Amino acid sequence: MKKVEADTLEEAYQEAATLLACSITDLEYEVVQHPSKGILGFLKKKAIIVATCKETVVSKEIKEETVHLPSKEESVASEIMAVVKEESVEEEKETISKTVEKEKVPTATIETSEKDVVLDNFFAVDNEETIDHEEMEDESVVYDELALLIENQIKELLSHSCFDIDVVEVDVRDNTALIFIDGNDAALLIGKEGYRYNALSYMLFNWLHTKYELFIKLEIAEFLTSQQEMIRNYIKPVIANVQKHGKGKTRFLDGILVQIALEQLREAFPDKYVAVKTGREGNKFVVINEFNNKSHA
Repeated sequence: MKKVEADTLEEAYQEAATLLACSITDLEYEVVQHPSKGILGFLKKKAIIVATCKETVVSKEIKEETVHLPSKEESVASEIMAVVKEESVEEEKETISKTVEKEKVPTATIETSEKDVVLDNFFAVDNEETIDHEEMEDESVVYDELALLIENQIKELLSHSCFDIDVVEVDVRDNTALIFIDGNDAALLIGKEGYRYNALSYMLFNWLHTKYELFIKLEIAEFLTSQQEMIRNYIKPVIANVQKHGKGKTRFLDGILVQIALEQLREAFPDKYVAVKTGREGNKFVVINEFNNKSHA
């Protein structure tokens, strides 16, 4: 820090820049006294400034930016947002190793945990592995290849989870991925009242529908079958009411139960309008009536 006196502020800035060996634009200064010509040469005042160079401040800011640690939100987002190639864990480590050797970058700065790699691979798009439907003449071959690809990705994901799951089978037919999962921890994967099942179904649907335009049917152990049987028994009086009055609706249903009820009621009433509606509080139910009758479409 330098204290400089001069006849004008401009001269004070120039002298301070010379003393600090930096340009005027890099000065950090404070005007202690503004210059004054006085009256007839009396009471004349010089310009006085206290100045330092901004370089030290900038260096400090750069240093702080260098050691900046990501926030919790940034860490979570980095796990979820997947835009990298679909490679196996071993291929990912090999790629990182080659990069480190070539660029001589410290391994710690680019090391990725296996969990991150699996999450990335689960959602990412890889041009080499993506199946081009236009180039495949046999649709069954396309579905078989796609089913195997999806099956391997789900196996890779579940192998790094805390659940003991040893059976993952995928079959793709009629634009629908039929996914069967089973193991010692199948009940835990379903969760109380099926909340984990619903979450996993939602995640798989968003992934497969966005990437391959597929719908899904997820069966964990016998959960889906039991839910289908339960809904089949529940809608019997609903069907009887519709047959008697020509219309009806279900009670509020949660998660996969809405879709099951919709499918079964459409099968029971192919000539009626059957659709899912949402109540004021966001609850969903199925309605059946004569409006938008398919025969008049």
